[in-house]
Amino acid sequence: MKQKHQHHNHEHHHTHVDRESNQDKHMHKHHHEEHSHHGHHDHGDMVNDFKKRFFISLIITIPILVLSPMIQGFIGVNWRFPSDQYILFALATVIFFYGGWPFITGGIRELKDRNPGMMMLIGLAILVAYGYSSLTVFGWEGKDFFWELATLIDIMLLGHWVEMRSVMGASNALEQLVKLMPNEAHKLDENDEIEDVPLSELASRDRVLVKPGEKIPVDGTILDGKSAVDESMLTGESVPVEKVKGDEVIGGSVNKEGSLTIQVEKTGEASFLSQVVTMVKEAQESKSKTQDLTNRAAKWLFYLALFAGLATLVIWLLLGYSYDIAIERMVTVMVITCPHALGLAAPLVVAVSTSISAKKGLLIRNQANFEGARNLNAVVFDKTGTLTKGEFGVTDIIADKGYQKDEVLAYAASVEQNSEHPIAAGIIGAAKDKAISLNKVNDFESITGKGIQGKVDGKTINVVSPKYVLDNYLTFDRKLFSKMSEEGKTVVFVLVEEELIGMIALADMVRDTAKEAVRSLKKQGIHSIMLTGDNQKVADWVAKQLGIEEVYAEVLPDDKANQVKKIKEKGWKVAMTGDGVNDAPALATADLGIAIGAGTDVAMETADVVLVKSNPNDVVELVDLSRKTYRKMVQNLWWATGYNIFSIPLAAGVLAPIGIVLSPAVGAVLMSLSTIIVAINAKLLKA
Repeated sequence: MKQKHQHHNHEHHHTHVDRESNQDKHMHKHHHEEHSHHGHHDHGDMVNDFKKRFFISLIITIPILVLSPMIQGFIGVNWRFPSDQYILFALATVIFFYGGWPFITGGIRELKDRNPGMMMLIGLAILVAYGYSSLTVFGWEGKDFFWELATLIDIMLLGHWVEMRSVMGASNALEQLVKLMPNEAHKLDENDEIEDVPLSELASRDRVLVKPGEKIPVDGTILDGKSAVDESMLTGESVPVEKVKGDEVIGGSVNKEGSLTIQVEKTGEASFLSQVVTMVKEAQESKSKTQDLTNRAAKWLFYLALFAGLATLVIWLLLGYSYDIAIERMVTVMVITCPHALGLAAPLVVAVSTSISAKKGLLIRNQANFEGARNLNAVVFDKTGTLTKGEFGVTDIIADKGYQKDEVLAYAASVEQNSEHPIAAGIIGAAKDKAISLNKVNDFESITGKGIQGKVDGKTINVVSPKYVLDNYLTFDRKLFSKMSEEGKTVVFVLVEEELIGMIALADMVRDTAKEAVRSLKKQGIHSIMLTGDNQKVADWVAKQLGIEEVYAEVLPDDKANQVKKIKEKGWKVAMTGDGVNDAPALATADLGIAIGAGTDVAMETADVVLVKSNPNDVVELVDLSRKTYRKMVQNLWWATGYNIFSIPLAAGVLAPIGIVLSPAVGAVLMSLSTIIVAINAKLLKA
């Protein structure tokens, strides 16, 4: 057992070194980010710019609507007066240049890139509407489209503002979180004297005191004290979490009850909070596939608008109509083609989906890969820490010599209470769960090759390794022992006064939520596959408990990614769920990388989605939300483009021979309807 302990420490040291080097990378990354940080502020400025342009344009739109002859005709009033057209022209000019500016410049950019999209489509519509309407003011025969121009610009500004705000929303919440960090910490010196210092002066291994009601200033480990800590702002877990000595705490969470002395583990940029903020910034930079879909739709509509407009002009002229009537038809077609609703179709759904996922504790870092989750065929789970808790728990107690199971556990736990070993934690945890009270231990010592020894109630108790039992030729149930060992369980023996009274088997405990997750995925036709570095028998034992049929065991860390590649070669869409440094390459290789909770930095860096609550069941939620989000987006794109498919021929005058010509006013009503439907439909997205 002692050997095991050293081995454990050695492993721990390794992961620690790994993490250190990660942090160096992380620091380096952050240093790099300092330069791009102003980019983030630019984003905020752009949001405010669109917001300002939207509200100012909206205010100017009101008099434009009132002065428009078409609107007056629509509501059956006549408020015309001399030179009202010039006022209308002046107001429309302001809206065109002020509100329409982002679209005009965006359109020019798309033109330069020879890649027409949303901006060129909007640019074309507002240019045609403004140009034509201005001519009608100065003597050309025809009706103006100023109010169409104004509402089009308003709705497009609103769409862009909503889109950017939804992206910003996630990060604003996190920027707010950063502000939640206290400015100072109560640092303890060697003599336990308190000194208030700024957070920037804290270094790893420093000790800080956190009083009840205060915010915890850094990520760290509790050295002394116990308390309930409210982590809801960070993890979404509403119930305060009980924390005792040895537990980890996250900076930014609130200490509710007792005083805590905390050893600083991570400060500044390496802390959980800073990483979450970084991740959200990256999420903002990842574009959604459906937004690409919207852009493709806009590109086709741009060509369609040009073609339909010119075709309409030519046909009306060929039919012998005057030039001004033909031009009016052409303009009506081009203005109606510009889809108000298309500009809102994706952003609104993304906005709603992002807020739902954040509430559920799913941090989406890569929108495109998240949207692809709806097509998954398989989810690969890393075993340790993902399907299992990554901590020892007691699975079997075998009592002998007339002792009860609880007595065996009580003796073992009483002796183990002074040990820091994970096995000790498992045994003590089991005793606590059964409400077994522990007796005082005297003369505690750790004996090399033996295990541990101590006096409880005046009796010498030993908790020892199999090696000790074999070396001392003690008799025990070897068949049962080897069966438990083969399942990957660690077996320790309990001796009272050198007499063997029982065995305790421990194993990494399976998460209950993992069982539910595997069951739910199966129902949806998604295969669950387990990938682990552990030996085959341990892996099979865990898989059996979970109902997982496909298991890859004894996989070396750098081979995990290859294993994911092999599964992908079947033509499957694969998600990988993991939490460790060794999972990072596999997370990056999979179609969707899912990091479990506050796993290691690197795992979170390479994942597309982070499950804050470390609950494997959230994988099911994720697939579900991805499907619903995509469904809503496609519905919205159909509504948005469907309006065009219906209204363009009418605007072009297909039914003119039977006296039905779509007036721009009716076109506008149809346009508004499609926009309202798209907005309501997005809001109907439910978790």
